[in-house]
Amino acid sequence: MKSFFRNTRPGKNVTYGMANFDLPILYFRDDFFGLYFTADLDKVQAIMPSKNLHPVVMPNGKAIIAIAAYNYIDTSIGSYGEIPVGIPVVYGKKTTPKTGFFPAMLESSFPGFGVIVQHLPVTKVLARDAGRGEWGYTKFVADMNFKITPEYLGCNMQDNGRKILDIQVMRRGFSMKDNKPLTTYSVKNEELIKTVIPQTGIKRVSVFTKGSFVKFGDHPVAESIKQLGISKKPFMSVYYTERSAILPSGTVVEKNVKSFEGHIGESREAVHSCQYTEYEGL
Repeated sequence: MKSFFRNTRPGKNVTYGMANFDLPILYFRDDFFGLYFTADLDKVQAIMPSKNLHPVVMPNGKAIIAIAAYNYIDTSIGSYGEIPVGIPVVYGKKTTPKTGFFPAMLESSFPGFGVIVQHLPVTKVLARDAGRGEWGYTKFVADMNFKITPEYLGCNMQDNGRKILDIQVMRRGFSMKDNKPLTTYSVKNEELIKTVIPQTGIKRVSVFTKGSFVKFGDHPVAESIKQLGISKKPFMSVYYTERSAILPSGTVVEKNVKSFEGHIGESREAVHSCQYTEYEGL
């Protein structure tokens, strides 16, 4: 049997700011959960750093925003938390309400599909410096308190006491094996970078989202998401019962694109905690 992580070591050692690490970054074990919302297509298109990035269009003419959370338990750069806010896109080809279904379902199997990451807060300066330095990911440092219970997965995120958002995903849905890579688009030094991230795991997907939610605070990051006309309720939830991934270097696909830095934040030690029950003291 071939190992998923075969040929990943020895890696390439790189340094960015406070981060010294080997590429690719290896993700051995994590809690991953997320929700999908609709958003105003024109407002989403307006923030794209390249005219060649086209938001995936739903049958109702809306774009998609995915808000997720990673509680990284064991990785090659240590444990940390991360909450991506991503917009599914297709590079080089517009989709319509009639054709957007295909990239939405096929994801990275569809040519040009990927996710442009609007925000990518993390709990470690090392993870921030690595992400911004190598890929140009829109990372900043924030505090995250995870709750991983038998009934739901959740996280409360703040920035120095100011609420950004709370996310909760109920444990329900049909299970499927997922070996499709995750493809991202990011901007570094006015270059659009495409990164294909191999992953393997088992996920549960549900269109019954009662009890699952995102609640926004008044932080500027929260306001920038709300300004895209995001729907109040999610239309789909997903979480992985198990997952591993490999984050390699990306490839430049376009030059002279617009800046896409996101929120910068402060360099500080952030909170990364995890609670496994509603009951204190257990």
